[in-house]
Amino acid sequence: MPGPTPDPVVSDEKLPEAADVVVIGGGIVGVCTALTLAERGVSVALCEKGEIGAEQSSRNWGWVRKMGRDPRELPLAIDALRQWNGMDARVGASTGFRVGGIAYLCENDAAIAQREAWLEYSRPFQLDTRIISSAEVAKLIPGTPRKYAGALYTASDGQAEPQKAAPAIANAARRAGASVFTNCAVRGIETSGGRVAAAVTERGRIRCQSVVVAGGAWSRLFLGSLGIELPQLKMLSSVMRTAPLPAGEVAPEVAALGHDFALRKRDDGGYTLTHGRFGFHDLVPDSFRLFFDFLPAWRLERKDVHLRFGKRFFEEARLPRKWALDQPSPFEHRRILDPEPYQPILDAASRSLQQELPALARLKVVQRWAGLIDVTPDAVPVISPVDTLPGMVIATGFSGHGFGIGPGAGRLTADLVTGASPVVDPTPYRLARYAERPRPKPHGAV
Repeated sequence: MPGPTPDPVVSDEKLPEAADVVVIGGGIVGVCTALTLAERGVSVALCEKGEIGAEQSSRNWGWVRKMGRDPRELPLAIDALRQWNGMDARVGASTGFRVGGIAYLCENDAAIAQREAWLEYSRPFQLDTRIISSAEVAKLIPGTPRKYAGALYTASDGQAEPQKAAPAIANAARRAGASVFTNCAVRGIETSGGRVAAAVTERGRIRCQSVVVAGGAWSRLFLGSLGIELPQLKMLSSVMRTAPLPAGEVAPEVAALGHDFALRKRDDGGYTLTHGRFGFHDLVPDSFRLFFDFLPAWRLERKDVHLRFGKRFFEEARLPRKWALDQPSPFEHRRILDPEPYQPILDAASRSLQQELPALARLKVVQRWAGLIDVTPDAVPVISPVDTLPGMVIATGFSGHGFGIGPGAGRLTADLVTGASPVVDPTPYRLARYAERPRPKPHGAV
């Protein structure tokens, strides 16, 4: 079963000879960066090796949240949500965004105590997040036979439609003056005087002053070819969607995370469903190269992260780590990552729903898919200039949070490119942190 199909974006035809900035990657962060730059009057060319939003940006849950974020990410998440609230008006199209609230369901007092610990971290940000009672949960999750002890709930959090959002933003970027190219891989970078001078694409060369690498799961391979070390691995996330809920059937409007499931009501009346906790990491050569970088994260998440050894190890072992710029690159050999979902995890989520929400368990599952999430050792993104290569800015490693914080990340990236006063303090996102000791560690936020 193929992955979800994002709304189409028609590619520009003629490659410009020059642009101020070339953005590599047409996911949510890349298109938000391009839109922000174009709105500021910066000449920008967005180059995507496949289609706009065709990888993780259209395969995620669609949640837009502040709740549960690592405290280092919270300022970015807050700014992103402000932008999401005005995004449809800004881009002149529907992204599917709505404020509907998000709830982390708690089965017992111990789970509530765990969620209360996060509230302490969030207090300086004055969020509307709170612990709600069992009775309030029953109103949010109608039809469940389970009596939850309570939930961590943020009424101002929301959701958007992953298949709509990145294409809508890309089209708005074009209307603001950006050039948008699909099926146009950037093979590498040319330098002059020790700084970025051009991006070399499969269609030709674009002279530029700056390049933004927003390549998601591909970023480590691209940067490694330039001698830039980025500690980033990939996690497999499996998701499914249902047919629309029949008229008159009562089911949750709020997005919710339970013990063995996560759900979100879609614009089409169906639900996006997943397990909510378990993820898979296919062991690859980089898993061993980055073993010590990711060891703290593995210790923290070992109950919820499954490791597999299989064909992906050999596929990535065969990938070249450097290539000539006048020859096809690995990005042209595989335009879109479309991995197989892990069916047992989705089956487990379905079984959990049968117990928790019988009305949803009766809905027909019409599609299952998977995506590869770009993760960093501390689960905090890299949004950073590269000290060794002036003109290069990285925006990657969003660790499953990129869709929600994409607009904030795009604004911060644009600030770093143009030298504007940054919308939030960029220090937590600097690339150089991974060369420091002790190694950065994940906070443990969901």
